[in-house]
Amino acid sequence: MPNLIERQRHIIDFTLSSLLRRKGKNCALLLVYTLIVFILASVLFFTHALKREAALLLNEAPEIIVQRTLAGRYQTIPIAWSDRILKINGVISVRPRLWGYHFDSAFKANYTLTVPAGNPPQQGSIDIGSGISMMRGANRGDIIAFTGHDGIPRSFKIRNILEHESQLLANDLILLSEEDYRDFTGIPADQATDLALRVRNSREYGIIAEKITRIYPDTRPIVRTEILRTYDALFGWRSGLLIVIFSAAILAFVIFAWEKATGLSAEERREIGILKAVGWETSDILLMKFWEGTVISLTAFLVGIILAYLHVFFTSSALFAPVLKGWSTLYPAFPLTPFLDLGQVATLFFLTVVPYTITTIVPSWRAATIDPDAVMR
Repeated sequence: MPNLIERQRHIIDFTLSSLLRRKGKNCALLLVYTLIVFILASVLFFTHALKREAALLLNEAPEIIVQRTLAGRYQTIPIAWSDRILKINGVISVRPRLWGYHFDSAFKANYTLTVPAGNPPQQGSIDIGSGISMMRGANRGDIIAFTGHDGIPRSFKIRNILEHESQLLANDLILLSEEDYRDFTGIPADQATDLALRVRNSREYGIIAEKITRIYPDTRPIVRTEILRTYDALFGWRSGLLIVIFSAAILAFVIFAWEKATGLSAEERREIGILKAVGWETSDILLMKFWEGTVISLTAFLVGIILAYLHVFFTSSALFAPVLKGWSTLYPAFPLTPFLDLGQVATLFFLTVVPYTITTIVPSWRAATIDPDAVMR
């Protein structure tokens, strides 16, 4: 056992000295390797975080939303239509909703106005998201003003600062009473933004939506599952676009890894021949090369993952956000909730670390099985 431990120590010492002897090449490789892991991890983390925010946002959304269109443009919908839609078999409830957007020209941001279904603020009071609170410097109990549809400012007292598991939902949100909403937007008392439906059986979504369009041809029923699929497709397409943009760097790394797999340099072959001549076994050489590849790949992987995590969740993905969010420039900047998917980390590990480690062993095995004299010649 002492001999085995001593041999392992010699292998590790020689591995470290071998890495230091080729420190220029290894540092360049480590830099490129880390950059590739950073890019891939940032795209995966950011895309998954946005999808998670969207899932949290739609977790309690109505099964079906009925909107009215006129010449392809959204219009307010008569509240009286709720009675006829409620008579459709399978519909549990129909709730008129009041919501919309308000552009704040002073801060160049869009706010979401909503009348909540339960516990609405009293008339003259509002609840605002944490993003609006930070941007406007407003806190609970302060007075805040917004310009209404007629150009006249309305003042409101802040009742609460909203906190929610999804920053995408609560960050730019303003909750207000129905009276204040109608006065602020000018929507008549018999109109609503849309109708929210609760349905008994999820398998009847399509049938109920078809019945609604037959009764009111100018309506557009939107099923919650369709919205989720749209979010997945949108963020998946944008993340794929980023991968294509950085494909040149990825291709450079693939070429380098292929070069490692197809053969060793003359210096490395001579080194292996000398080690064989002084009594090293083939298993010792393979173990040394395995540790070389492991040190480089694990270092690059861990550094790339940490940098990607900091980039996505602590700098709001400053490099990739304009591509992946696009529309979000209209909204106040919001921090993504830190979240790490171990499945994604494991997938990235097997796609980056394992292939490179294997490519460092195969050519070393070929050289180690050759006679030392032939290798050194």
